[in-house]
Amino acid sequence: MQTPVNLLTNLPEQRDDEVFEKLIDTDSCTIERIVSRGHATEEGKWYDQEENEWVLIVKGEARLRFADRESAFELKPGDHINIPAHCRHRVEWTDPDVETIWVAVHY
Repeated sequence: MQTPVNLLTNLPEQRDDEVFEKLIDTDSCTIERIVSRGHATEEGKWYDQEENEWVLIVKGEARLRFADRESAFELKPGDHINIPAHCRHRVEWTDPDVETIWVAVHY
């Protein structure tokens, strides 16, 4: 049995890139904590993933854009969204003043 771990503690030092940390990794599901601070997807780049992804904002704020929509979604703590496989998307903005902590489930 493993001891409990808090998603809001042991945060990485400020980095140039987002930090992706696998929490669970099986053949059918990966759960990860993502820590962002002022990060955005590189200009012109879109994520186009092989699997579905469900994301939840635990702390901070983010703006998520989909290639097939004109406007971005503003995400705040408690907001979550399911992103189907091959749905092109990008992170337009994360709060530069505080860590944005995401939980992402790839399935």
